Amino acid sequence: MRVAGLQTAGTPGDIEANLRELDRAAEQAKGQGADLLVTPELFVTGYDIGDALFDLAATDPIPAVRDIAIRQGVALLVGFAESTPEGLCNSAVLIDRMGRELLRYRKQHLFGDMDRHFFRAGTALPVIVSFMGVHVAVMICYDVEFPEYVRAVALAGCELLLVPTAQMAPFTFVAREVIRTRAWENQIYIAYINHDGRERDTVYVGNSQIVAPDATVLARIEHGDGLILADVMPGVVEQAQRDNPYFRDRRPESYRSLVPDTGKGIA
Repeated sequence: MRVAGLQTAGTPGDIEANLRELDRAAEQAKGQGADLLVTPELFVTGYDIGDALFDLAATDPIPAVRDIAIRQGVALLVGFAESTPEGLCNSAVLIDRMGRELLRYRKQHLFGDMDRHFFRAGTALPVIVSFMGVHVAVMICYDVEFPEYVRAVALAGCELLLVPTAQMAPFTFVAREVIRTRAWENQIYIAYINHDGRERDTVYVGNSQIVAPDATVLARIEHGDGLILADVMPGVVEQAQRDNPYFRDRRPESYRSLVPDTGKGIA
């Protein structure tokens, strides 16, 4: 499976312009053999766009995303602001090239005042789906910075973790080093796809990358708009987890008691 990631400044606050960019990027990705295109966090609207987000979230982008996936013949993972009866969620949806929704994920770990002003945290367990023979899950931005969360999903069978993000200055080290660490400690592929440029007071660090289970960077773009592509191979994760015995050598029974019984588990 060939995975593409779109790093872009986008057009903050303009849904139609961002959907046109998605259409162009999907065509380009397909032309380079991609089976799946991943966009940044809240790609459809932009992230730091102020209270305009509340109004823009009233527009459901999923029909348009579905049309693009079908017309261009490539699966899409798209970040958007999802309007629910309980409030807005920072969400991502995975749609295959036939227009079928494979999964929908709502960000669980909200970062800072901006996230908490707009969004409710998701509460559903992450879903792992089989896509082209690879077990795929989704997290959004800050989610991946919690090692126990990623470990739990990896233990549940995830082989490729897709992470739309809006990583900002001064956290370049998260985009570059932490993501490689998460891939290595779980022996999974991670596609971490970021914005670049600036929205209001938020300066994005770019550095989108696709990382292999051995922490090798398969593709990276530091700054600027563009696509990155890498091949994800079925069976590689299983072999990597056999070769590196982290999962087998874990002893959670020895340290679980360090955490009070407040629902905070150690994966």
